[in-house]
Amino acid sequence: MPPISELELVGRLLLAVFLGFLIGLERELAGQPAGERTHALASLGAAIFALVSLMGFPEPDPARVAAGVVTGLGFLGAGMILKEKGREVHGLTTAAGIWAVGGIGLAVGAGLYLLGIAGAVLVGLVLGLERWLRIDERLAGRRRRKDE
Repeated sequence: MPPISELELVGRLLLAVFLGFLIGLERELAGQPAGERTHALASLGAAIFALVSLMGFPEPDPARVAAGVVTGLGFLGAGMILKEKGREVHGLTTAAGIWAVGGIGLAVGAGLYLLGIAGAVLVGLVLGLERWLRIDERLAGRRRRKDE
């Protein structure tokens, strides 16, 4: 692997933070508990772990670090999931978002910029389209009519 300049290292971290921040901003605007700072930090942490794995050891094993990040962020996300009485579960989308920004951060940290950016765009679409198209309101109306 060719050496990475310090400027590129910082650029990767900034891109990871920026993409995580944008996704977190959407969550914040949706009134969810984990917002831009949480998502930006999860993405940044994943990017740092990817870079440390690639550059910090004589014989890097990026797959092992990626697996650790996936597991760790899954554990963090699991702490955000709450089940209320009955069948309502809250926090699943937030947990999945944290997990997804970890993947984005890993991709950017590993130098897979297009993958990270495309992933962020897709996550943004998945999170935003429901609200932009008012699908949630339509589904809620159907549920109310079904319960009546």
